[in-house]
Amino acid sequence: MPFGRKLARYVCLVSLIAAMDLDSQTSRQTMRPVVRGTHYAVSSMKPEASQAAERILRAGGNAFDAIVAGQAVLGITDAANNGAGSDAVVLIYEAASGRVFSLNAEGTAPKLATIEWYKQNQAGKIPVNDTLLSGTVPGIVDAWYILLDRWGTMSFEQVLADAIDIAENGFPINDRLARALANTKQLRKYPTTMEAFCPAETCPKPGEIWKNPQLARTLRRLVEAERDNASRGRHEALRAARDRFYKGDIAREMAEFSENNGGLFRYEDFASYTAKLEEPVSIDYRGYRVYKNASSTQAPAELFALNILEGFDLKKLGHNSAAYIHTSAEAIKLAMADRDKYLGDTDFIKVPWEGLLSKEYATDRRKLIDPRRASRELRAGVAEKYAPGGETLERPLDYKLAGKGDHEGDTSYIAVVDKARNSVSLTPSLHTAFGTKVVMGELGFSLNCRGDYFSLMPGQANALAPGKRPRSTLQSTMVLKDGKPVMLLGSPGGDDQCMRTMQTFLNVVEFGMNIQQAIEAPRWTTRAFPSSPFPHVMYPLDLGVEDRVPEAVRKQLRRMGHRLKVSPAWSLGSNGAILADPAKGVLHAGADPRADAYALAW
Repeated sequence: MPFGRKLARYVCLVSLIAAMDLDSQTSRQTMRPVVRGTHYAVSSMKPEASQAAERILRAGGNAFDAIVAGQAVLGITDAANNGAGSDAVVLIYEAASGRVFSLNAEGTAPKLATIEWYKQNQAGKIPVNDTLLSGTVPGIVDAWYILLDRWGTMSFEQVLADAIDIAENGFPINDRLARALANTKQLRKYPTTMEAFCPAETCPKPGEIWKNPQLARTLRRLVEAERDNASRGRHEALRAARDRFYKGDIAREMAEFSENNGGLFRYEDFASYTAKLEEPVSIDYRGYRVYKNASSTQAPAELFALNILEGFDLKKLGHNSAAYIHTSAEAIKLAMADRDKYLGDTDFIKVPWEGLLSKEYATDRRKLIDPRRASRELRAGVAEKYAPGGETLERPLDYKLAGKGDHEGDTSYIAVVDKARNSVSLTPSLHTAFGTKVVMGELGFSLNCRGDYFSLMPGQANALAPGKRPRSTLQSTMVLKDGKPVMLLGSPGGDDQCMRTMQTFLNVVEFGMNIQQAIEAPRWTTRAFPSSPFPHVMYPLDLGVEDRVPEAVRKQLRRMGHRLKVSPAWSLGSNGAILADPAKGVLHAGADPRADAYALAW
């Protein structure tokens, strides 16, 4: 071999070793510390939300009280991404019984929303991230009620106190929210939105005091209803507050505003809404029981991918090696193909869970991964063959290979564990910056725009139907070992959410990282499957990595056929997590420096 080529190979090898050594060195340090305690832990996307949850815990409340208080504040300080108009998914560990619950607070489509209506009135298109025609009924307030009524100890008045104070008196606005207000141009189209969010006609700059007195008044109305019914007992008082939102004057104002402004929502859409407690789905991964929300969410796709990956020696492949990233991305592609074929609102469709979650089906799917080449097709399986009955489910796939597809989205996250080890992992969302962009009259909040996830293809698992919940990207993760909770994981990020929590989980379980190292490790992502928002665009061979992934690894991924996009360092993630050590009684909380996330523990 010529000397020049030998030298080039030697330099490449040295560079690779140096990069690997640098990654090894930095992995022992973190941008933020692991926050540890024995009594409780909180991790959320904003420091004010984590502080609000902690104040409730210090005052004697439990995890359920604290998570409502924290999310109510999160909906103000992270208002672009969640709020009173949000949908949500929640995973709950009830310490007294040792049971895990799934709370489905996804929104429903208006009764007037049909495939035919959009074909006749919207040229067969759903508006994306804009207008009331992209919205669904908000579910978060009902989630608050269920969490407080079934498991909490405090009142709405107690847990909403911080949110009302911040909305009424204001807070120094953070950089991200200020940028979102300045850069979301659609907000300028809607007078009610500008009146609520930017009443001075110019949006606030970072550090200026930002208020939302309209929202404060709306939240006070919930407290007033609770007070007025206090003599009937705690349950009825909580119920009265909830019903004022969905069946009382707040619901009537939302319905009237919708009808007067081109929306399809009517009073009955709000009055008939209910969030649902459901059984979660789960798998075993190397002795860890991993739980996900089941219905109206992409969450189970992470379980499909983990089942596939369990058949590989990931430690031997090496953390963030080309082989590891390639194998993981290929597993996600297969999982997301099954997401699009099978997952949706189980009130409307049948999901062959036994087949989808079986190790035998995962073995079948694993064979499709070529260790040398990236796949370019959307390859859904036939999971029903592995389920009782085995009847074939005819499900068309709805996607495009050209155009603009939004795989990212905007969401928020908060997790709480209390002294008794009650654990709650909650993902609330408006879907994309400020949801529909339309503040509902003088109520101070906009609705989520999750309706733009629906398919307008009849027979598709996620096909639009009146009263149906769209299959959202929202998901939480809860992990148990020997019947005890050991991890709560969540992340904003649209279609990327499952990939973010999966990487954090594997970083802990396979590579022995502490929770903060697992969050901060360089990340990869892919868009080689249909985007959730309409019109469901897929980018074959797409793969993204942060630029902290070494150049030698990137070159190898390109040689495998991946169309590689390199993103800036610290750009692919917004993770929050809590790791519990039942044997030592210690909680380890982590928060992503890529976002404004903060963890607290005591």
